[in-house]
Amino acid sequence: MKHLTDSMRTVRPLKLDGLKPSSFGIVLLLFLAETASAITSIDPAAVRAAAEYSARHRGASFLAIQAGRTLSEQNAKTPHKIYSGTKAFWDLTALAAAEDGLLNLDERVADTVTSMRSDPRKAQVTIRQLLDFDSGLEPQFFLHETQSGDRDATARRARMVAEPGRAFIYGPAALQVFHQALREKLRGDSPTRYLERRVLHRLGLRSQRYLADRAGNPLLATGWILTARQWAKLGQLVLANGAPVVSRNSLQQCWRGTTANRAFSLGWWNNRAAPNGREFDFEQALIAKWQNQDWRDACLCRDAPSDLVACIGSEGQRLYVIPSLQLIVVRQANGGSFSDAHFLRLLLGR
Repeated sequence: MKHLTDSMRTVRPLKLDGLKPSSFGIVLLLFLAETASAITSIDPAAVRAAAEYSARHRGASFLAIQAGRTLSEQNAKTPHKIYSGTKAFWDLTALAAAEDGLLNLDERVADTVTSMRSDPRKAQVTIRQLLDFDSGLEPQFFLHETQSGDRDATARRARMVAEPGRAFIYGPAALQVFHQALREKLRGDSPTRYLERRVLHRLGLRSQRYLADRAGNPLLATGWILTARQWAKLGQLVLANGAPVVSRNSLQQCWRGTTANRAFSLGWWNNRAAPNGREFDFEQALIAKWQNQDWRDACLCRDAPSDLVACIGSEGQRLYVIPSLQLIVVRQANGGSFSDAHFLRLLLGR
């Protein structure tokens, strides 16, 4: 792999690869052009330093875009696994379904998935709690296996190991229960087709690698393969306040956190606790059993803006968005050690 500085390109206007000319694209570009002069420009030397740090730590691709202008790019059109970055797309689908009147995020899952009624605690779980990972369901990491028989059925039988809303338990079971609920809400349409029609096509993306089980259920927690350019489209949606998929009010639900973990909502991690929060490695923290995790006052980087939000995937996959700087950064990797806080300080010159 060439050294990152060898592939730095001259700053140029952003191309919305894969998107046909549309009112959304035109409005977004006009908005970015109007705001470009009002934001603090990122120092090119700082971008180079961050890119070089990423490359030294087994970085595979790098893309930085500010106000619609590409600051740095390496291998940004090479497909790569995004692991848990997959989750945010399914959460966006849930927001779209709520806007379409198919569901209410605060309704009880048992109203739709009737097998949940047999357990008094399961009967209290809401759709939002499934998506925020504070439903109380055990994680069931074995559902990641590609030869699973029926993930949804197995997830419905998962044990309740905490009271709903009281503990952050990150794992695939909750999302598979959501998949079951959405499938029943759609009444004949499949969640995958709905995802593609309502979310992916509007973002200029095609069908993904769904890792379906033997019953045909996709794995919602992980599995997708995207280029950095493609993943950046989700960042563009954030800067456009949800367009062209959901409204600003719907999207803002992703940034508020929960009582169990104020740094996470609906597939996105936030930096709201900065500058006085507890800074630590979120990806490493997730390796511990949920009972041993402590998310009090958690932040990614004390020296980064508090409006920073991120999608975090295993082995160093990152999508960062800082709305106040109109900044999108995608970093993909093949494992290795990596510090979000150090990377962000380099990137922001702090």
